[in-house]
Order: sequence, then C-alpha cells, then structure tokens
Amino acid sequence: MKAQLTPYLMSNDARKQAEFYKNALGGEIVSVMTHNQTPGIPEELKDKVMHLVLTVAGGNTLFFSDSFEGIEASRSLNLSLGFQDETEARSAFANLCEGGTEKFPLQLQPWGAMYGEAVDKFGVTWMIVTQ
Repeated sequence: MKAQLTPYLMSNDARKQAEFYKNALGGEIVSVMTHNQTPGIPEELKDKVMHLVLTVAGGNTLFFSDSFEGIEASRSLNLSLGFQDETEARSAFANLCEGGTEKFPLQLQPWGAMYGEAVDKFGVTWMIVTQ
C-alpha cells in the first residue's frame, strides 16, 4: 500500500498560523481557498479559509482550515521535524518558541542527535530533531 500522510491543522486563524510557520520554518503558501466558493454559505463565513496549502522546510506540506469550533491543543499528536543541519534545527526551534513555550530544550541526546520540544503560540507541539 502506498500513501502520503499530510498534517491537516484546524485553526482559529489559518492565514495567521500558516504565515507564522512560513516565516518560522521557511516556506511558501501555495494556495488558499475560502468558503466564498461554497454556494449558500453565510456571509460572515465567506472569508474563512476552507483549504490552505503551505510548504515548509524542504518541501514538507501542511494543510490548514479555519475551524467552526473552538480549537483545543492536545498532547496526543505532535509534529516531528528532522533536520540534517544543526544550525537550521536551532533556528526553527527558536522561531517556533517565539510567543510559545520551550517544553524541552534543544540539546544533544544520549543517542547522538539533537532533540527539543516547543509548543508554539497556536498550541501545536513540535519535536525538533537532527538526523
């Protein structure tokens, strides 16, 4: 079986969150589709993001949508991002901590890689590791 797994983040403000990751991790917002294209959608929801595609850190893809429900952060799902270059890992880690929380400092681990955890200002937990 062949499949591709793409994280799909529900957001209180998909544009703002995607812009933060674009700047923090280096990337590009590839496309944005709003509910304006959906027939019968209430006027107050027309500018909400239905589907946003962001590429970050070497071609990884994240999808976003504005949620119609409140967003609650959960420890049950984390995003792990591996870097070949320690400088790039440190930069991404520092950027993701901006406005958020350093949960576990990025430092050398007994298995020989750098590892750290950051909870960004949107409540998403990132596991940054060097490969």
